[in-house]
Amino acid sequence: MTEKHALAQQIKRWANELGFQACGITKPDLSQHESQLQAWLDAGYHGEMQYMAEHGMLRARPAELHPGTLSVISVRMDYLPKQAGFATNLADPSQAYISRYALGRDYHKLLRNRLKQLGEKIAQLSSDYNGRPFVDSAPILERPLAQQAGIGWTGKHSLILAEDAGSWFFLGELLVNIDLPVDPPHQGDCGSCVACITSCPTGAIVAPYVVDSRRCISYLTIELKEAIPEEFRPLMGNRIYGCDDCQLVCPVNRAASLSAESDFQRRPQWQDQSLLALFQWDEATFLKHTEGSAIRRIGHERWRRNLAVALGNAPYQPEITTVLSTALTSASPLVAEHINWALQQQKQKGWQQANLLPRATERLVRIIQKGLPRDA
Repeated sequence: MTEKHALAQQIKRWANELGFQACGITKPDLSQHESQLQAWLDAGYHGEMQYMAEHGMLRARPAELHPGTLSVISVRMDYLPKQAGFATNLADPSQAYISRYALGRDYHKLLRNRLKQLGEKIAQLSSDYNGRPFVDSAPILERPLAQQAGIGWTGKHSLILAEDAGSWFFLGELLVNIDLPVDPPHQGDCGSCVACITSCPTGAIVAPYVVDSRRCISYLTIELKEAIPEEFRPLMGNRIYGCDDCQLVCPVNRAASLSAESDFQRRPQWQDQSLLALFQWDEATFLKHTEGSAIRRIGHERWRRNLAVALGNAPYQPEITTVLSTALTSASPLVAEHINWALQQQKQKGWQQANLLPRATERLVRIIQKGLPRDA
């Protein structure tokens, strides 16, 4: 075994010790993905995420992001919490559904710190080491790199899939100036399965491997800063931060193991929370409960915007109308628009409910009468 092969094996052992479930090595060449990236941008699928377009092809050129890069170390860290509560949250439209990656601590700092530690270990064996960690916060195509490094294959929902973890994991990269032996690319695929495509509530997966962000509930609840288009509001259900539907139906995810990482476990404030309770958080309460959480990035205004939509989708409750009407007096124009929409939805459901009972009663009486003797 050569010295570089030995170093590559040592790096993978260190990665495992630092809590990464998989580690692979590839070269920083993503030239074959440039045309696909450009086509995605040209179609406008990035929506308001202007940072995707601003960096252009830099995303496919890691060596330009960190000059001197000769190898990319790609890592995977599983995040599926032990108390995910999928069925409970989605089955009860009065409860809030939050994407499972956001139930614990914000992963960006955790992964970056672990990658930094990995770099420090490498530096102990290589005096001229120069590396830079990336965790979903810089212009780099991490998913193609992960597939090239053998971490997994690209699913039709555009997420990376691994046999033993499905897609419930975070990715990170360490760009280094060491020419390391590479791992073979992952050759897996989804075959004829289209579960993710057919189950997407808003039809965001417009073609295999192509997601129109403008239709994606994760984009609508997290990235979009303006009003949520009315056509998507009824389809969002009780999803107030992100969406996991394409992952929930993926058969590969059935084999996913639960994360042992304490920082990724569900925080108490997200356990069985009603939409009404969360909507009534003032900004101070919101900031307190989202400290160290990825959820904080959307801010209190968009938090209430998302919850207003979910309350509009919830079953009719007089209390919902009362709370929304009270909040309307001090709401920002953005939130007020969504409150008014929600009030209209609740009003319509209330009217239907009020008229449904008398009709049902009349129908029951007619059925009874038909079965009674003439002189009854």
